[in-house]
Amino acid sequence: MINGWNVSELNGVTVAIVVILAFSVIQGLLRGASSSAKHLALMVTEGAVTLLSLFLAWELTSWLSPKVQAWLTGLDIIIPSAELSFWKQLYYTAATGLRDFSLLRYSVLFVLGYGLIKQVVYRIIDPLADGWLSHHWGAQDAARRGKPSLLSSLIGGVLGAVTGLGRVLMVVAVLFIFTTLFPQTPAAAYIGASSLYQKGATQVIKPVTGDFIASRLPVFTRAVEQEFSNILQRKYEVVDANVPQDIALAAKQVTAKGSTDEEKAKLLYRWVGTRISYDWDKVNLYETQHIWKEQTPQDTFNTKKGVCIDYSRLYAVMARSVGLEVKVVTGLGYDGLGGYGPHAWNEVYLSEQKKWVPLDSTWVASGGNWFNPPHFQDTHIKEA
Repeated sequence: MINGWNVSELNGVTVAIVVILAFSVIQGLLRGASSSAKHLALMVTEGAVTLLSLFLAWELTSWLSPKVQAWLTGLDIIIPSAELSFWKQLYYTAATGLRDFSLLRYSVLFVLGYGLIKQVVYRIIDPLADGWLSHHWGAQDAARRGKPSLLSSLIGGVLGAVTGLGRVLMVVAVLFIFTTLFPQTPAAAYIGASSLYQKGATQVIKPVTGDFIASRLPVFTRAVEQEFSNILQRKYEVVDANVPQDIALAAKQVTAKGSTDEEKAKLLYRWVGTRISYDWDKVNLYETQHIWKEQTPQDTFNTKKGVCIDYSRLYAVMARSVGLEVKVVTGLGYDGLGGYGPHAWNEVYLSEQKKWVPLDSTWVASGGNWFNPPHFQDTHIKEA
């Protein structure tokens, strides 16, 4: 038993592989030679079109991405310090995200390019493939609309087996990518327990892909996770771009005695943490009725109540109003009972020390120092 997955029983992955292969063979027997050959040819054509489209999309994206970045940079897009409508928030988040985040830009261009190129390639190859298939097997299909002969069924079964192997390899490739990206999960252990999966992964997928999937893809995935975090941060920068005058005035007064970034950041951390009360009614409303009461930093400032994301957004707005660089960070926070739950906190840049430091104003009331303490990462796990 591995975290609830009983690998000693008949493995579901193995069963799925056998079923796919058996289904393809039976399908081939029933179709006969000509129909199975056509089906196999269509699958090969589909695979060839997909691979060609992926290659062309990759080349197009590599050429187009820097040009799109240069064009967006030339627009000089600046997030206005004013209240924005939903569509304007969406525009500024998307436009600045595509400009500043290379992986996001590359992914969007690649998906759009792949979809367009595949349609064009299909319009070119499809008529050729249909003509060739009709020429070779069309007449036979028309003449054999009844039950195929024994020899035709046997040949169809062999061709069905080949088709099944192709399907199985695609499934194994997907599972191989999953187990490479998430090797510590119970599902990965369960997949790895399948002997048929192991043979396909080690004897076919791994030799073909080399070390790309096993070593480079996880690194790319971590980069995507980091960029996603940056995009989420950009969302809060856009949503909270407008700093109300009363909040800006309060932040200026709170930090009046601070002469360095660290002193200002600590003064704001202490002020937000002691002036805002945790809104247990808001938590209860969400947990019991699944109703989330969205609120702005202005709402939090006025009511002096909120939950972790409200503390963090108010802190960020106040910090920016006095010239500090700050982020809203989301992830998991230690609940004091041996587990972790959804949480939000901040990171602020200290220019004198040239580094970002974490802080958690929500936890000020619980006691202790939560402004860049040692081992902060032990109780706060960034969202991936």
